[in-house]
Amino acid sequence: MSVKPLEDRVLVKPSEPETKTASGLYLPETSKEKPVRGEVVAIGPGKRLENGKRAEMSVRKGDTVVYGKYAGTEVEIKGAKHLILRESELLGVIEG
Repeated sequence: MSVKPLEDRVLVKPSEPETKTASGLYLPETSKEKPVRGEVVAIGPGKRLENGKRAEMSVRKGDTVVYGKYAGTEVEIKGAKHLILRESELLGVIEG
């Protein structure tokens, strides 16, 4: 099964939450925060403009993006959790 987002939506696979702090302490399952970054798995064709053309998407498949903690809709695809977000819900692209 594959999912092709519609309009200006983006399919993101959230990164795994940190299991260890920078100082080396392991975090219990209950204290792990919800991820706010992930990898773009698929993008839609872009929002349709008034002139009938589509707006170009500013992210590409494979980009690592940052999004709001409660943004998007969570879906399960092939046993893995993913998020479907509008492009406007993305806060930025991590480069490097």
